[in-house]
Amino acid sequence: MAGNQTPKQSGSSGANEGWAAVGYLISGIAVWGFVGWLVDRWLDTGGIATAIGCVLGAAGGIYLVVKRLGA
Repeated sequence: MAGNQTPKQSGSSGANEGWAAVGYLISGIAVWGFVGWLVDRWLDTGGIATAIGCVLGAAGGIYLVVKRLGA
């Protein structure tokens, strides 16, 4: 029954880990996308560096999620 269940006593909840993963991904894309935008403005490459920066940021965010939150 529901009254007999004990609450889970883990160090962090799944929601906290999920929000951390979303934060890593969004911040990686935003930071490296901004760096790419700055390179675009400097070299006048027409958006190529911004796209590369966003892809590298997403890859870096995924790497951090796997490294810090993976099993």
